[in-house]
Amino acid sequence: MYEEKTIRTDLIFTGNILSLRVDTIELGEGKTATREIVEHGGAVCMVALNDKNQILLVKQFRKPIEKYLLEIPAGRLEEGEDPSIAAVRELREETGYRAEDLKFIGKFYTAPGFTDEIMFAYLAQKLILDPLEPDEDEFVELIEIDKDKVEEMIVSGEIEDGKTIAALNLAMHHISA
Repeated sequence: MYEEKTIRTDLIFTGNILSLRVDTIELGEGKTATREIVEHGGAVCMVALNDKNQILLVKQFRKPIEKYLLEIPAGRLEEGEDPSIAAVRELREETGYRAEDLKFIGKFYTAPGFTDEIMFAYLAQKLILDPLEPDEDEFVELIEIDKDKVEEMIVSGEIEDGKTIAALNLAMHHISA
């Protein structure tokens, strides 16, 4: 099995939520190549199911693609933060609810071709109204969708967000009918 050996790393940019580096790698036979890598501290996402058997989604504008997306609540981890703590905070900020039953259901890399971001997914049930103030630069609209309609929305393209599709798939193995 072939692994790429890093010869040199150049840090290009460091921002509030990510850094960009360029690694020069050895390909063998004296050849090299570069890899542009976005470093990200990780994030959490929550499939929140209310007592009406509805999944809570948030609708928000995403600047990189210049459009609104329907997504499950999510947010980034603070440095050194336990993902379950971040999940509680982000769920309260984005939906106004706290989960009495919060269950870790899996983790996945969001786009390993260019970033090291890892996403920790949770199933949030037994929701209780307990809002936190949202981030000042975050504007979301809460949407409640019947659990049975979500798969149809993925297939039809109404839900396009990768983390939402992945986490919903993980969650369906844990949600009783």
